[in-house]
Amino acid sequence: MTTQIDISEFIKPLVQKKVGYAALIGRPNSGKSTFINALIDEKVSAVSSKPQTTQKTIRGIYNDAESQIIFFDTPGIHESKEELNIIINAQAAVALEDADVIVRFIDISRQRGEEEEKISELLKWIKKPVILVYSKSDLKHATEARKDAISISSRNKNGFSELLATIKKSLPTGPLFYDEDYYTDQDMETRIREIIREKIFLNLGEELPYDILVDVDDLTEENGMIKALVMLYVAKDSQKNILIGKQGTVLQNIGKLARIELEKILEKKVYILLRVKTMSKWNKNPNVLKKYFG
Repeated sequence: MTTQIDISEFIKPLVQKKVGYAALIGRPNSGKSTFINALIDEKVSAVSSKPQTTQKTIRGIYNDAESQIIFFDTPGIHESKEELNIIINAQAAVALEDADVIVRFIDISRQRGEEEEKISELLKWIKKPVILVYSKSDLKHATEARKDAISISSRNKNGFSELLATIKKSLPTGPLFYDEDYYTDQDMETRIREIIREKIFLNLGEELPYDILVDVDDLTEENGMIKALVMLYVAKDSQKNILIGKQGTVLQNIGKLARIELEKILEKKVYILLRVKTMSKWNKNPNVLKKYFG
């Protein structure tokens, strides 16, 4: 005699929530990456006061009781005819096509300029809902926001609830794309590369040579320790001394700060070996640009 087993009690129904993609777009330093990190309470995107900190679109995954929102943190849109910057701008345009809703960040503390006009022109061709956000509303010199925008502050999370509620209105209901404990889909190489870029930007200040390529050349994990050989490529020999510093002090500090941050994020011991090399005009080489940014 065959025993019939009702397997329905062993099968979990698919969780249905408001699920979809929201692309964040704005000029450099408009607060997109800071918002993502504050919202998710995790270090997802590199942050600095310098433009081009974000060179590739980063995904941050927000979960709550009723939704899963995958945020595209796109590179800041900026005016440039350089090959690298054209590719960086194109990353943002692709994210707009893939998103269910667009969230446009405007830094309320700065005057608008050509970059804002460029973004407005780009959005004319996008047939998606666009939410206008005025960021950095906590700054004393912030101007008064318009009524058609949501004002937020990533420092104290003011406006976050209103923004999330508005985003959810444009998302479909469906099964989750990621497990609910995920907050990013970045692999380990990407995380290491982004944190090192951030520490470079924070350390070099006004001396920063922007055309630095960070490449994780070798990555191993052994006995609970992550070991990474990271190559820092500069486009000119004159930039090497700036990045290395007197007696290697700048490079050592970059490695130290990156290691401390990565150990917090990855919850493992991390060893980073940084090497600096010149790759002449790498930022104009189509093969290099395709490999790293294509």
